[in-house]
Order: sequence, then C-alpha cells, then structure tokens
Amino acid sequence: MSTCVACQKPLVLQIEPEDDEDDEYEEMTEFAAHEATSASITVPDDVELSCECHFHWQCLLDAYTVTECPNCSASLTSISSTSEQQVLCTLRNEGGLQEGLDILPLLTEEGYLHAFPNERRCRAFLEFCREGDIEAIVDLLQDDVDDSGDENGQPIDVLRYQDPIGGMNSGLHIAILAQRSEVVWLLLLMASSLSLEQFPTEVLQAAEQMGISRNGQASNIDIRNLKDDEGKVPRDLATSVGGIWIEWATSGRLNA
Repeated sequence: MSTCVACQKPLVLQIEPEDDEDDEYEEMTEFAAHEATSASITVPDDVELSCECHFHWQCLLDAYTVTECPNCSASLTSISSTSEQQVLCTLRNEGGLQEGLDILPLLTEEGYLHAFPNERRCRAFLEFCREGDIEAIVDLLQDDVDDSGDENGQPIDVLRYQDPIGGMNSGLHIAILAQRSEVVWLLLLMASSLSLEQFPTEVLQAAEQMGISRNGQASNIDIRNLKDDEGKVPRDLATSVGGIWIEWATSGRLNA
C-alpha cells in the first residue's frame, strides 16, 4: 500500500463509527466486532500532486506554505483556461476519485486560517452569505463567543469584514454576486442606515421573529460604502450582475 511522503503512514483515514453502529457492535462477538470495525471505518485519504508525491489531506495542509511540493519542491501551479493559477491533483477519499481537481482555493483558505485563526468566524460569515444561509448568519452574529480579533487583539466587526484573499469583498458584495436577496436585506437591516420604510413588511416580520434588531449605525461605516480591491461598492456589483439587481442599483437601496 502507498504511503504519505510526510508521515510515511498508509494513505487511509480512520473514521469513528456512528452511535447506531456502536450498538450493533455490542451485539457481536469481540472478534467479529473488531473485524467489522476495521473494515467499515477505513477510507482512502490520498492527495496525489502533479509531481506524483502522495499526501494525506491534513499532512498536505500542515506542510504546504507556497505553490510547490513540500516534499520534492516541484512547482505545482499551472494556468487555467481563464488565465488563473491552479494547483491540480488527483484526490481519492470516501467520496471516490476526483481527477484534475483544483485545490489552490482550499490551500489558500487553510493557509490563511493557519496564519490568522481568529478570523475563522469572520470567514464562516462570508461563506454563509455566499450560500444564503440566513439561519447560520443569525446564529453566528448572536453567538456570545467573541474569538475574532486582528493581529493586535482588537475585535473585528464581523458584519463589515472584508476578505483579504478574496478581492476585499464584504458580505454584501458576496451576497449580491451570489444573488442572495434575503441576505442582502438582512445585511442592510443590520449594517446600514437604509430607512426601515424601504424594507418589505415580510423582511421586518422575519427579523423580529429571529430576534434581530437594528443597533445604532452612527459610529459605524455603512456597509454600502465598503469598497472591494477594485474600488467597487456593492451598488456597482449589482449593476454588473444585471437582471433583478438593476432595480436594486437604481432604486437607491444600495446608495449610502
């Protein structure tokens, strides 16, 4: 069996059995349970890079720092059809075989979180905005745990967090690009000075049911004024997305 070049262990992952599986094991003989456990919780965990070096996924994350193989130092990057950098691999895991998979976004994300672990909550917020997961956004913002801080330990405003490795997009930028109108309404309610009269009744009713209220915005920047690394505010993105977002851009809702 092939081994990981980092830890020299077989390219498999041990997964703990589910609770219902534990119950089944208790009904087996000790020998039979051992055999069933060994067979059922071992899954492939093999990342084969373009240089043909093999890693466990976690071993690769632990060792990766730049776009070269941590083992043989070969360059891992290539240029995609859209002229962007990519790191292609062959991935074998419990989901099956994936060839030509670009893992550069994942490596970049994990590398950033390794360097700035206190921004994990902020980055989860951006992902929820992209997915349109209102419930997850509300739960995250209402969580009393404050583990987000910059390099100086100062609290980070999650609502106005901008992605340093994603074009300095804010949650509002991302929600518009992903065409998540419900998220846009939520962010405007919580982080802008848009008049409440401009919000649909159903939006305000839903916010009240979720325990969301607008705090004073006087001392905070209006989220509609945040600019990405190209100097674009959310209104500019709404115009470029087109469709129903043209009305958003021309209605004044996105004007601070």
